[in-house]
Amino acid sequence: MYSRIVIVLIVFVSAVSCKVGKNYKGADISVPDRFYFAKEDSLPKTIEINTKDLSSDSVADLDFFSYFKDPILDTLIQKSLQYNQDLNIAAETILQAQDGLIVQRAAMLPSIGVEGRASRGNFQGFLFPGVQNTFSATAFANWEIDFWGKFRRLNEAARARLLQSEEAYRATKLSLVTSVASNYFLLLDYKSRLEISERNLALRDSVLNIIQQRFDKGIVAEIDVNQAQIKRAVAAEAVPLWKRLIAQTEHRISLLTGANPGRIVTQTQLLDIDNAIEIPEGLPSDLLLRRPDVAAAEQNLIAQNAITGAAKGNMLPNISLTGLMGFASNDLSTLTDGPLAWNVGGSILGPIFNFGRLQRQVNIEESKTRQAFLAYERTVLDAFRSVEDALVEIKTLKEELKARQDRLKASLNAQFLSGERYDKGVTSYLEYLESQRQAFESELNYTETRRLLLDAYVNLYRALGGGWENQNND
Repeated sequence: MYSRIVIVLIVFVSAVSCKVGKNYKGADISVPDRFYFAKEDSLPKTIEINTKDLSSDSVADLDFFSYFKDPILDTLIQKSLQYNQDLNIAAETILQAQDGLIVQRAAMLPSIGVEGRASRGNFQGFLFPGVQNTFSATAFANWEIDFWGKFRRLNEAARARLLQSEEAYRATKLSLVTSVASNYFLLLDYKSRLEISERNLALRDSVLNIIQQRFDKGIVAEIDVNQAQIKRAVAAEAVPLWKRLIAQTEHRISLLTGANPGRIVTQTQLLDIDNAIEIPEGLPSDLLLRRPDVAAAEQNLIAQNAITGAAKGNMLPNISLTGLMGFASNDLSTLTDGPLAWNVGGSILGPIFNFGRLQRQVNIEESKTRQAFLAYERTVLDAFRSVEDALVEIKTLKEELKARQDRLKASLNAQFLSGERYDKGVTSYLEYLESQRQAFESELNYTETRRLLLDAYVNLYRALGGGWENQNND
């Protein structure tokens, strides 16, 4: 009766006792009140926030890739989410962390087992006058009471590791879909450049034939033929280059979608994709919730804070209860005939001579906690840097694209006028060749800049952790 009361009291005290170490109360982080390049008329202010005060309800991600209205891109992204090996590996890591949490929780429960034993001899802890047979069958239990909360801290750390693995999965998923999109836009860019190169090759073939005929009739010098041959060869060199890059990009996309290398059939031209995407203003502090690398870094901090508490618990005495119940006999046939054998006990084990070693271990874990906070701070700073980089990239690429569009329009017109002037003998063939070169270069530069702008939107999507907040600004 008294033993039951003692057990109930110990369980009650264990349940209400405090956990060693400090509870995680969020991280104080300095963040700007707005993004620097979103509004350049004044510098942003720095504000102090605590991550515990943030609410995930403020985050509303958009279906970003629907902006591009490309069913092939949507299909490739869906395939990658289903078949990509790296993403499935990350999913297995989550399952491992889930099982690890269950294993850690089991450490808080009593350890129960059964044991059967048979022995023969004249010594069973003390010397018998003759040879004795001993048979026993017992059930035993051992329970280290979590009086100081050490196991609860380890359980807290395991739970944080699980959440960290889930954020790592999100990070892998985010990297995957943005890689598919970037490579897809690159594929469209290379196909556009191939089309431009083939068109210029056909044009220069035609010009070379005309120049050759004029040379044969003695109208132009041989140097004009050589110049036309050179320009034709330059255009011909570009065609296999773009074909090679197209194939290699298709192979990368196939790998990302978990498939063998193959052709990627596209239906959309790069220049047909809308690049006028409006970026709504959002709160910079939302990055701390949305970006998986930031969230994972905070979970790492939470886990390390809990491990530090568990290390402090190792410096305190361990309180354990043990129990045994079963049968014992000198004859196997009469094993259950005798009275029930039982034993209940408790123990307290406290460190004395290894106290210094345990204190050093606490110092190590406290240092690791400070490291985890610094790593979290660095991750936050890098998150804001990447967003600002993407914003300035979009802004300046739009300006660059406008200039390249003007240059392309002028160079194509100059190519036409130079051809007309050359046919009428008003200008030299070198001027016509130079205008062809500039037009060819302008077309390639323009399509590349269009692709870079689309890629910049993808970079912003990645930097914001998978989208941005949809707000109606009054």
